[in-house]
Amino acid sequence: MYSIGKFAKLIGVSTHTLRLWDRSGKLVPLRTNGNQRRYTEEQLNRITQTVIHKRISIGYCRVSSRHQKDDLDRQVELVENFITSKGDEYEIIKDIGSGINYTKNGLKKLIGLVSQNKVDTIYILHKDRLVRFGYELLEEICKKHNTSIVIINKSEEKTDEQEMIEDIMNIIHVFSCRMNGRRSHINKKIAESLTKGIQI
Repeated sequence: MYSIGKFAKLIGVSTHTLRLWDRSGKLVPLRTNGNQRRYTEEQLNRITQTVIHKRISIGYCRVSSRHQKDDLDRQVELVENFITSKGDEYEIIKDIGSGINYTKNGLKKLIGLVSQNKVDTIYILHKDRLVRFGYELLEEICKKHNTSIVIINKSEEKTDEQEMIEDIMNIIHVFSCRMNGRRSHINKKIAESLTKGIQI
């Protein structure tokens, strides 16, 4: 037996939605002596099967920086063409950011949809478009939710050395920007102090 909060998390809807379903007769739970809603395993299986039938495919496309917009557009076109040839219902999620940045909005959205059992298949052009490191971890999460990952083009996979060099360059770029930002802030304070005739 599941409480309304636990059941809502398991099927990926809000408790408000479950209350509406109860009132409309779409999904009527059992009631405890204290009149609290309780859901059965059979109801969970029935709803889960309904959700699975409505699952979609996701085309995930990523580039490291904004000046690679043309590459992103090319990725989207290739992924869309591939998924369309399969006849799947799909959504494209686009991301701009490093492959070692796990807080990108698109990636978080993708993981959220997978965890809600809403994704049948994830299509990516290359393995490193998803993440640089930790691919096996994401793959395992997907397996737990019956989601498969399809790598469209495996022939252009980068070597570990190439990926490491790119990641190091990304890290250097991030820290360089931060340091330049700090210098800019310090220079601004110096300029303000000189203007006011104050020693710092």
